[in-house]
Amino acid sequence: MPTTDRAEPRRYLQKAKTKLDYTVKNGGILLKQPDFDLDETLDCGQAFRWTRLPDGGYTGACLNTPLTIRPAGEKGVFLLEKVTEQQFLEVWADYFDLSTDYGELKRRFSEDETLAKACAFAGGIRILRQDSWEALSSFIISQNNNIPRIKGIIARLCEHYGGYPTVEQLSGETPETLGFLRAGFRAKYITDAVSRLQNGLDLAAIAKLPTDEARAALMQIKGVGPKVADCAMLFGMYKLDAFPKDVWVKRVLAEWYPNGLPDCIKGAEGAAQQYLFHYIRNIER
Repeated sequence: MPTTDRAEPRRYLQKAKTKLDYTVKNGGILLKQPDFDLDETLDCGQAFRWTRLPDGGYTGACLNTPLTIRPAGEKGVFLLEKVTEQQFLEVWADYFDLSTDYGELKRRFSEDETLAKACAFAGGIRILRQDSWEALSSFIISQNNNIPRIKGIIARLCEHYGGYPTVEQLSGETPETLGFLRAGFRAKYITDAVSRLQNGLDLAAIAKLPTDEARAALMQIKGVGPKVADCAMLFGMYKLDAFPKDVWVKRVLAEWYPNGLPDCIKGAEGAAQQYLFHYIRNIER
C-alpha cells in the first residue's frame, strides 16, 4: 500500500500539466494564464519580497533576478516587464509554476466540500517555486513574526548585500554582526543554518529525499521545527506533499478535518493547504 500511495499522486501530477501561452511584446512577456491571481499568489505568505503597486501589479525578485508584473487588460492576462524570452523560460515560468494545470488540481480538490469552497474563494493561488536557500532562510526569519516585519528584515538583508546573499557571503557573519537586521533571536538560527550548509548539509541532496527524511534533515538546523521545515520543502523544493501547520492550519484541521485530510489531496497536500490557509484567514467567522 505505501508504494501505491506514493506512486498515484506522482502519476496524477504528471498529467496535470498545461502548455505556456505567451508572446514577446514591448520588451517583455505578455502571458495568458488562467487560475492565476497576483494578490492571492504573491501576498499570501509564501514569499516576502513582493510589493504591491497602486495599479495592482507587483515588483519583487527571485534571488537576484528582479521582476515587475502587472495585470494587462482582461482577466488572466499579465505583462512581465523588461523580461527576455530566455529569462521568462529559465526563471519565471518555473517560479510561477506555469506548467502545472491548477484548474485540474482544483477540480480534484473540489471533490471535498470544504476545499470546493476554498478553491472557489481564491482560485488564483499558485505555489511559488522558490530557490531552496532563499525559502529556508526566509522562513527561519518568519518564526513568531508578522509579515511586515519579516519583509523589513529581508529588505535590510538584501540592501546590505546588494541582493539576496548566498551562504558563502554570510559565512563570516555572527549573530552580533547581523544586528543591523534587527532580527532578534533569529540571527543565531541564520548563522547556524549557514554553518551547517558549509559543513555537509546539502539542500540539493535533501530535496531528493523522501519528505519525512528531508524534514528530519532540515530540523538539524537550530530553530527549524516541523512548520519551517515543511515551508522550506513546499516553497523551496516543490515537495507538494509537505503540509505546513501554523495556527491557522491547525484550526483548519480541528474544525474541518478532525478525522484526517481527504484522499483527494494525496500527493498535493501542500497546494491544498494554501487554498485552505487563505480561506480560513479571510472568511467571515
